[in-house]
Amino acid sequence: MTDGDEELAKDLGLLSALTIGVGTMIGAGIFVLPGQAAQAAGPAVAISFVVGGVISLFTALSASELGTAMPKAGGSYYYVNHALGPLFGSIAGWGNWMGLAFASAFYTIGFGEYLNTLLALPEVALGPIALSSFQIGALVAGTLFIVINYVGAKETGSIQIVIVTLLVGILTLFSVLGFLQADLSTLRPIFPPDTGGATAILPATGLIFVSFLGFAKITTVAEELKNPGRNLPLAVVGSVAIVTVMYAIIMVVLMGVINWRQLGPDFTSTPVLDVADIAFGAYGVAGIGVGLLTFAGLLATASSANASILASSRINFAMGRDKLISNKLNAIHPSFATPYRSIAVTGGLILAFIVIGDVKVLAKAGSVLHLIVYGLLNLALIVMREADTPEYDPEFEVPLYPAVPIIGAISSFGLIYFMNLEYIAVAVLFVVGGIVWYLVYARNKTNKQGILSTYILSRPEEMPDAAVSAANTVQPDTVQGSATDDYRVMVPLANPKTEKDLITLASAVAKQKGGTVDAVHIVKAPDQTSLEYAAEHPEVFEEDYHDILDEAKRDAETFGVDVETHTILSHTLFEQIFDAAETHDADMVVMGWDDDTHGSPGRVESAVDELTENLPCDFLVLKDRGFDPSEILVPTAGGPDSDLSAELAKLLRAEYGSTVKLLHVAEDVDAGREFLESWAESHGLSDAELVVESGDVETVIEDAAAESSMLVLGATEKGLLSRLLRGSLVLDVVDDVPCSVLLAERSREKGFVDKLFGE
Repeated sequence: MTDGDEELAKDLGLLSALTIGVGTMIGAGIFVLPGQAAQAAGPAVAISFVVGGVISLFTALSASELGTAMPKAGGSYYYVNHALGPLFGSIAGWGNWMGLAFASAFYTIGFGEYLNTLLALPEVALGPIALSSFQIGALVAGTLFIVINYVGAKETGSIQIVIVTLLVGILTLFSVLGFLQADLSTLRPIFPPDTGGATAILPATGLIFVSFLGFAKITTVAEELKNPGRNLPLAVVGSVAIVTVMYAIIMVVLMGVINWRQLGPDFTSTPVLDVADIAFGAYGVAGIGVGLLTFAGLLATASSANASILASSRINFAMGRDKLISNKLNAIHPSFATPYRSIAVTGGLILAFIVIGDVKVLAKAGSVLHLIVYGLLNLALIVMREADTPEYDPEFEVPLYPAVPIIGAISSFGLIYFMNLEYIAVAVLFVVGGIVWYLVYARNKTNKQGILSTYILSRPEEMPDAAVSAANTVQPDTVQGSATDDYRVMVPLANPKTEKDLITLASAVAKQKGGTVDAVHIVKAPDQTSLEYAAEHPEVFEEDYHDILDEAKRDAETFGVDVETHTILSHTLFEQIFDAAETHDADMVVMGWDDDTHGSPGRVESAVDELTENLPCDFLVLKDRGFDPSEILVPTAGGPDSDLSAELAKLLRAEYGSTVKLLHVAEDVDAGREFLESWAESHGLSDAELVVESGDVETVIEDAAAESSMLVLGATEKGLLSRLLRGSLVLDVVDDVPCSVLLAERSREKGFVDKLFGE
C-alpha cells in the first residue's frame, strides 16, 4: 500500500456499489432520527425526506459525471480541489473529514441505543463526566469499528450486499405489516399549526439531511468499479432514489401506527421498536418483530458508522497526495497495510465526540459541512464543463446542463439557511479552520493549481480584475527547482546488501535539494494470494521486512534529511515502483539493479526497457559495485537524459567534492570539443575535465571508466526498437565497466515514434 491514490483492481459491480450508498444512508433516518423529525414537522416530515432526496439527486447527478471523468480516491474532495483549487479543496477536505467523524459518532450513538435495549448496559461516571448506558454501548462499538479498520478487516462487497439485502427485506416486511395496522387519519392535518405548518418542511429537511450523506461515498471507490460510465451514475442516483422512497414510506407507517406526537424523544428513544411491537404483535409475534428490528438497527447503524470511518481514510489519502496535509498522517502500517495513523486520529475524535460532545449537534453540523461540500461539488462541475480541458472526458454527462448543477448548488447552499444557528456556527468554525490551515500550512507545500485559477489566468483580459487578483492570490508559493517544492526522492529497497548505497545516494540528492527521502519496500505476494491475506500474514513472504526499512531510516538520518518509510504489498514488483512513484508524488526515484533483483535476473536490461515508457518522475538506476563518487565520468552526446546526468554530477560534487570528467566521442575531434565546451558551460560544469576522443564509443567509455569510480549514463540513448534490433550501447557498458554505473532517465512524455526508434 502507498500513501497516495493507488490504481485499484476493478472488482466492484453495480450491486456492490449500490449497496455502499444504500447501506450507508439507510441507518440514521429510520433508526435514529424519526422521533426528532416527527416532532419538528409532524406528518409533513415525509415530505421533508422527499425534499432531501430531491436535493441530493441533483448533486448525485453532478457527482456521477465528475466520478466518470475523474475516478479518483477522495471523491467529492478531489473534484473540488481539482476544479476550484487547493483553498476550496482544503475547505472540502476538512469539511468532509470532520463531517464524516461527526456522522460516525452519531451513528455509533444510535448503535449504543439499540444495543442497550438488548443488554441493559450500566451508567458509568468518569470523574465529572457521567456516561449514559447508550454512551457506554457507543464507546464499545466505536472502539470495535476503529480496531476493525485499523487492522484492515473490512466489509467485502459480498458481505455488504448481504447486510443491505437483509435490511431491505426486514424493513419491507415491517412496512407491510405496519401499514396494515396504520390509521392514516392520524396524519391529518398534514401541516400541523403547532409545528409551523408547511414552513416546517425545510427546517425538518435540514434536520434529517444527515440521512443522505452516503451516496457520495460511492464516488470514493470509482476506481474500483467495473464499467464506471454506466455503473457509477446508476449506483449513485439509484441509491438516492431507493432510500428516499423507503424513508417516505416508513415515516408514513410510523406516524400511522403511533400518533406522531408520541414519537418524539420525550416518549421513546427507539420509535421503530415501539411500532414493530404493535405491527408484529397483531399477529402474535411481537417479540420476533422487535428482535428483527433491533437486529436491523444494529446492522444499519454499524454499517453507517464503519463506512464513515473507512471513507474518511480515503479522503486523508487524497489530501496527503495533494500535500494539503502531511503524508506522515497517511503512513501505512507495516503489518496491517492500513492508514493506521489516519484511522487512529479519526477514531480518537469520534470517541471524544461520544464522551464530551453533543453528538446530535455535531451530526447536524456534519450535515451543514456536507451541504457546503455538495454546493462546491456542483460548482466544480460547472468549472470543468466551462474550462473544457482536454483531459475532462466524462463517460456520463448530466442532463439539462447547466440547470442541474446550478439547482444543485443553490439548493445545497440554500438549505443551510433553514438549519439551526447552532449547527451553522459549528460548521462555519471548521470552514474558517480549513481556510486558515491552507494559508498557514498547505499554501507553501502544495503545488496544485485548480482548473478555475488556470482558466481565469489564461484569459485575464476577459475576466474582472477582482477575479484575476483572487486567482493569483490562491496560488501556492512554490519556486521551481527550489527547496520549497518539498522535493521527494523515493528509494525502492529489496536487497539489504545494496540498501546503504542506495540510501546514501538518495540522501545526498535530497540534502542538496532540501527534500525528503521516501524509502519503500515492496513485498510481493503470489497472484493466487489475496493482498488482504498478505497483510495479515507478512511472515509467510519474508522473515522480517521491517529490518531493511529501519536500517534505511537510520542511514538517511545521518545526512540530516527527513525520511519516511513505507511497505507496499503487491502482486507485482517493478511495475509497482512506477505506481508508487506517481502516488507518492516523487520527483526522483533511485533504484538498484543486480542479479535476481526486482523479479528479473541477470541484467539491467528489463529495468531500462521499462524506462522507455512515460515516466512519472526522474529515474536513477544504480548498478552497484561500491558507492564511490570521488571520480565521476559523464559521457554525453546531448539530450534530456544527459541533462539529468549533469545535474546529478553537480549534486554529488557539491556533497562529496567529487572530480567530474565529461566525455564526448566524435569523429571530428575539433567539432566535438566545441560541442562539449558549449554543453559544459550551459550545464554549469565549465570547470570539469573535458575529454573528446574518436573511435568506438563503447571502447572509449570503458577505457575512461577504468580510471573512474562512478559512471553516469543517460538510460535511453536509443529507443526500444533500436536496442532490440541493434543492441544497446548502454546495456553493454553497464556489464563491462568495473565501476558502479548510474543510469539516468529524465521524466518526459514520449510519442509512439520516439518510443520505438529513439530521438
